[in-house]
Amino acid sequence: MKIQLPRLSDYKDTYLTEQVNFPLSTIVVPDGGQLNRLPQPNTQLTGWPWNVQVNPKIYDKNLAWPKLTIVTPSYNQEKYIEQTIRAVLLQNYPNLEYIVIDGGSTDETRSIIEKYAPWISFWEMKKDNGQGHAINKGFSLASGTYYSWINSDDYYLENTFHKVISTFMATQAEFVYGYSQNFDSQKNEITLTRTLPLIDALIRMPTLQQPSTFWSSKIHQPIWEELMCSLDYELWLRMLPGKKKKLIKAPLAVANVHQEAKTHNPEMGKNWAIDHELICCTDAHGPVTHWKMRYLLHRIWIKINKYI
Repeated sequence: MKIQLPRLSDYKDTYLTEQVNFPLSTIVVPDGGQLNRLPQPNTQLTGWPWNVQVNPKIYDKNLAWPKLTIVTPSYNQEKYIEQTIRAVLLQNYPNLEYIVIDGGSTDETRSIIEKYAPWISFWEMKKDNGQGHAINKGFSLASGTYYSWINSDDYYLENTFHKVISTFMATQAEFVYGYSQNFDSQKNEITLTRTLPLIDALIRMPTLQQPSTFWSSKIHQPIWEELMCSLDYELWLRMLPGKKKKLIKAPLAVANVHQEAKTHNPEMGKNWAIDHELICCTDAHGPVTHWKMRYLLHRIWIKINKYI
């Protein structure tokens, strides 16, 4: 199947027809940060991002901090989305555009989004064609210099935006990525996933942790919406070869481990297989050539990085 990508300008035109103001408003951060201005969370939990915020003073007011656009695709994640939203807003980043695109949730997601609506640049709740469609619609409204998306059952760690944007500014990288954590609430267990430095020769090896990835708007490309599970991996195959990349050797985000998550749901196995066939067909990226050699190089690369 040939890769068929939508034109984000078409999505944007639809929003403009609906009288959506563009560019969207950025989120105003008061001198003391957002913590005391945000609504009380629906939990008694403490720590990040419940009763802790990033100190807004870490952002030097003498610097022109570039606009950062964050998109959250959402559908029926009432257990997690408040954590996702607060972990974006409590970064206290001084030039933030935050977009939430929900596919018409039937749980309590709406009430949570509405509670935080004054601090969200744009949000909508309407039936869509899946995660890729939601992400593309979100980025069609983006006006940031740098982009990222965070799913509504994941969340950023404290200070992530400062680390990432400082790295972009210091290195002129086009893609910044880091480690991630998995949190299993049933086991009350946190595990760290270290990401290898990404080299183009091994880009077919799926090693990037999507919640911990950020990139320049100049290199952004639309999501292939026919994919159900591997949409981030396929995006990297198109978007990243030849681009300047920088690894932050620290965790930047947390993925909540639960049965409904695509990565951990055994019922999604068929969808992963369908995506694999689409990506590897001759009209798309084709099969992985010299697989045994690439696999061997990947294992060697893992061992090398244990000693770096």
